Amino acid sequence: MIKEHQIEAILWGCGMMGQIVVRYLHEKGIKLVGVIDRNESRVGKDVGEVCAIGQNLGVSVRPPEEAEQVFEETQANVCIICTRSTIADLYDLFEMAARHGVNAITIGEEAFYPHTTSPDRIQKLDRLATENNCTLTGSGFQDVFCGHLVATIAGAAHRIDRIEVMTRYNLDDYGRSLAEHHGAGMTVEAFEQTVATQDTPPFNWHVNEWLCARFGWTIRTQKTAFVPTIETETVRSTCLELDIPTGSVTGMRAIVTTETQEGPVVETQIVGKVYAPGEEDLHECTIAGEPTISLTLRQPATPELTCATAVNRLPQLIAAPAGFQTTDRMPPPDYSPVAFDRTRPLRV
Repeated sequence: MIKEHQIEAILWGCGMMGQIVVRYLHEKGIKLVGVIDRNESRVGKDVGEVCAIGQNLGVSVRPPEEAEQVFEETQANVCIICTRSTIADLYDLFEMAARHGVNAITIGEEAFYPHTTSPDRIQKLDRLATENNCTLTGSGFQDVFCGHLVATIAGAAHRIDRIEVMTRYNLDDYGRSLAEHHGAGMTVEAFEQTVATQDTPPFNWHVNEWLCARFGWTIRTQKTAFVPTIETETVRSTCLELDIPTGSVTGMRAIVTTETQEGPVVETQIVGKVYAPGEEDLHECTIAGEPTISLTLRQPATPELTCATAVNRLPQLIAAPAGFQTTDRMPPPDYSPVAFDRTRPLRV
């Protein structure tokens, strides 16, 4: 008989997304044993107060300088990272979790499939996690809606010629860091000189590579285009705390087109922008072939879907083989009203 053990979690990053995660952990019966955040206004406060969940949880927010102590003082078996988007920024956090034998999952976008964009760092993390018998991965909205959902509906196709995926989201839902990364508030000239010429691939680059890995396709060519989004009226950004004037950049459309040796083409678009009045989140995917299959998801609650996916992944994270494991090698996230580690005892 497989025993069930309560999952004990450390949360690293208690901003807009982390605060959603705290509530989901609490309601799933996952014990929060440590919280780390760099925002001085949150440090020292009970995380229940910070997240306004209606009760204290008995866990104070600690600064990054005390992260080592948080890992040493707790018996956590998972760490959820809700800080930055790139492996360069996430490396030290992953590395600390792996050194302590703690499984770690992040909603940082590059971690979804980072094997070609950050190969050296991922190889180091893979070795460290393997040595310490823990698993590292990236998840979030793209895990379900750009990855496993597409793979599932492809099971109803006889032939695939082209896959198209488009996701549109409001930058104000994700905070200042992501908005700045998308060029929101810049002039068009500044966008063309910086964002449009960046060497760093956009986040949907990793979706294309995840899909090709999932279908067993070999990439022949892959190219990117960055296009600024511009409004004809002033738009207010709450996360940037500024009015973006007419003609300035409200965000970007990043288009990644992948041609495969086997023939199918994968094109994904992410449209991240500060919304004008009346705009709403949208997700669309089309598999063109025989037959053609199209799905549209209107007004997806992308922040909540991102956080719920990561939390639902926790039992699978614990059960996965040690190392850095991308989710194309895992089953789809599994819903349960409660979450337990059903595979192995807590770290001792």
